[in-house]
Amino acid sequence: MIKMKVLELANHINRTKMTSKRAIKPEDPEYLILEPVVTEEMAEAALVLELRKPKTAGEVAAICGKSEERCAGLLWELAMAGVCFVNKIDDEDRYWLETWIPGVMEMMTNNRENVARYPQIAEAFEAYGRVRGPMSAGNFPIGAGLMRVIPIERSIEGETRRASYEEVSRYLNENKIFSVSDCACRTAREAMGEGCGHLKEDMCIQMGHAAEYYIRTGRGREISRDEAFDIIRRAEDNGLMHQIPNTDGSGKTHAICNCCGCSCLSLRTAEMFINSDMVRSNYVSRVDQDKCVACGECVEVCPVNALQLGQKLCAGDPVREIRRETPRDREWGPENWNPDYRTNRRVVLDSGSSPCKAECPAHIGIQGYVKLASQGKYREALELIKTENPFPAVCGRICPRKCESACTRGDLDDPVAIDEIKKFIAQKDLEEETRFIPRKKHDHDKKIAVIGAGPAGLTCAYFLAVEGYRVTVFEKQQRPGGMLLMGIPSFRLDKAVVEGEIDVIRQLGVEIRTGVEVGSDVTLDQLRSEGYRAFYVAVGAQGGRLLGLDGEDAGGVETGVEFLRRVNLGGKADLAGKTLVIGGGNVAIDVARTAVRCGASGVEMFCLEDREHMPALDEEIEEALGEGIGINNSWGPVKIRVEEGRVRGMEFAKCLSVFDGEGKFNPRFDRNDTLFVPADNILVSVGQSIEWGSLLAGSGAEIRGNRSVVADRETFQTGEADVFAGGDALTGPRFAIDAIAMGKEGALSIHRFVNPGQNLLYGRTKRSYRSFDKSLLDLGGYDRLPRESAPHVKGGESRETFADLRGILTEEQIRKETERCLGCGATVTDPYLCVGCGACTVKCRFDAITLERKYDAQGLELFDIRPAVMKRMVKRKAGIALMKPVRTIRRGLGL
Repeated sequence: MIKMKVLELANHINRTKMTSKRAIKPEDPEYLILEPVVTEEMAEAALVLELRKPKTAGEVAAICGKSEERCAGLLWELAMAGVCFVNKIDDEDRYWLETWIPGVMEMMTNNRENVARYPQIAEAFEAYGRVRGPMSAGNFPIGAGLMRVIPIERSIEGETRRASYEEVSRYLNENKIFSVSDCACRTAREAMGEGCGHLKEDMCIQMGHAAEYYIRTGRGREISRDEAFDIIRRAEDNGLMHQIPNTDGSGKTHAICNCCGCSCLSLRTAEMFINSDMVRSNYVSRVDQDKCVACGECVEVCPVNALQLGQKLCAGDPVREIRRETPRDREWGPENWNPDYRTNRRVVLDSGSSPCKAECPAHIGIQGYVKLASQGKYREALELIKTENPFPAVCGRICPRKCESACTRGDLDDPVAIDEIKKFIAQKDLEEETRFIPRKKHDHDKKIAVIGAGPAGLTCAYFLAVEGYRVTVFEKQQRPGGMLLMGIPSFRLDKAVVEGEIDVIRQLGVEIRTGVEVGSDVTLDQLRSEGYRAFYVAVGAQGGRLLGLDGEDAGGVETGVEFLRRVNLGGKADLAGKTLVIGGGNVAIDVARTAVRCGASGVEMFCLEDREHMPALDEEIEEALGEGIGINNSWGPVKIRVEEGRVRGMEFAKCLSVFDGEGKFNPRFDRNDTLFVPADNILVSVGQSIEWGSLLAGSGAEIRGNRSVVADRETFQTGEADVFAGGDALTGPRFAIDAIAMGKEGALSIHRFVNPGQNLLYGRTKRSYRSFDKSLLDLGGYDRLPRESAPHVKGGESRETFADLRGILTEEQIRKETERCLGCGATVTDPYLCVGCGACTVKCRFDAITLERKYDAQGLELFDIRPAVMKRMVKRKAGIALMKPVRTIRRGLGL
């Protein structure tokens, strides 16, 4: 049943008559937000209140015909509900009404108990801007919006034309009383199950009369000025920006909000309705493309997706600035909106950007750390790498270098030695005095379990620890590191390097329990009973695969993975006699080179593929050949000969390299062309298997036929809601950098999952970076420069030791090599969509992006806004009429 007095109150706050065309109706959010908590009697008292004109209970009683005592009680109920303000003025409580936004809707949503009891309040708050927002498009003059972005002060320090009303510090220094509350927008999103991962607590700062109200009604807690400055600083460090209520008049406000673009209902105006003028500051970002290194930090922090990566080396005219139609001078309807803005953020232009960042599975800002290294800023370079990858020293030694394969410099002479540069930088992480340990962002005091201490699991633990969670890693082996430790020989990856980077993770507070197999020693349910809120399963592919031939159980036959584990864990691994390694991948190369060091004689590899299609990296093949290992291509194993329980050799058939229509290798054996090779040992390295044990027994997680777990490829959530997965357990055997990339994404999902009301996808950046078209490259004018390299290690020397004899570039070589980077990517800005918040400038380490003062608009007092809007509407309507025939002609010409 409709509450008529409450409906009348909604129109009273709205300043509309019940009989007008613009009147609030029962289905409108203005009525729906009041309806659950405002009684008809409360509405009667509220109808006496006026907008921004404080009244006492006695004054209200004199008009509404109730006793002063009764009116005082009703008014206090209204204030507690958030319908009106209350302040002590001249030693007496006085009450007044505020606007819907910023005002009543935020105040009502900041009553936690009411929102929990009546989700309709949150839904109405969210609906208000979605329903009313379209009417504002193009009609509000710049500076006259109800909320307004205020730049991060650091971002305008060099701007001589900045005004004091554009400085956060002014508002904090001018006020004496402060409070901090939950963010109302995030509270609403959370109540609707649409949170973005930015949490609501201790976000919005109130000042003056608003602080008094928030403190008295329990919406916020009182804080000092220093605490307010600290909240502002932490928000900026965590990628948030600021807005202020903009209806108090120029240079005045009563609150500072720390906002994200993925939940803020004010910034939605810019993002969904493409109406940035409603909220923008006087500033617009400008990119110096000569300084920009396309690291992507600014792109991912921009709250309104006004920045994307582009390129600057292709022929023609590379995009320097994004141009778009705007509501300033044309009709603006749903066809112009972006309703899916929370899930369709773009990080790169259609024309693409730098190939190195695009091809790196973790999308590290490679140009960025190369530039920092060129400037001798090695610690800063390390910090940039570790925003994506906590194992730079490991990857500097074993990465497949997809970035180098795609490097634009390779189209001129040789690719930049990216991995060697990273290896040099990462040495700082192995030395105690120069180690980078990131600052924790929060303190969530929630327990998360990671199962498997390989690259995926440890990466997930790292990022969860940085976020502020209590993380325990469970590892069934006696040492952490997974396949980094057990599957890669020391001559490629020294165990001290792995342990050094794991030590950084420990220093973040991560507990690593070894010798514990989850599923047998402890179950998931037992861990849940101990308070663990979520699980990241990254058990790797630590088992070997055999060939399915008779005789595989004979003495001398072993999987390559088991052999490497024995060697790496210090077990007996002496090999006597001729040894065959079956397989042609990187692991098979490692097995063969390890066999040489274990005393095997005449080590030979046999693989199905021809030399061109061997899956092993060319560099690793050359290293194997250099150590005297024979590689026999296009031979497939067909029979193992066994005598007295011991292997005596293997029979092979010639393999014909056949590829199907999709380019997939489909071998066929020629049984008429066979070869017998005597052998004392056979090490089978044709794949790896995932050993689950009873880990997922009784859970909703599904295992595929290939033994990998089924999980969503964006969120990494399995069929068991609190179990997430990544690494080889999800994809099958891949490279460490692939596992590292999945570990970070898994951490992002777990953070959202363990906090109520957070959605796993909303506001999540889809890192769909892609390379530009190299056929359009224009490399004229660039000199050829030789690639720097570490001293070559001779195979005769390396085969005698398990030590990694490969050197590191000298600092002088680093200087020369970093100069070879062509800097082919750059950030591109959309000057209309940009709201001038400055978050990008805070993230930029290269002074490549700045805020420039483009507008000179000041805020208006509430009662001056409507006339300004009416004037703007008339002017805009006339402009649209004048431009209509011009647009018709342009469309006819296909322009």
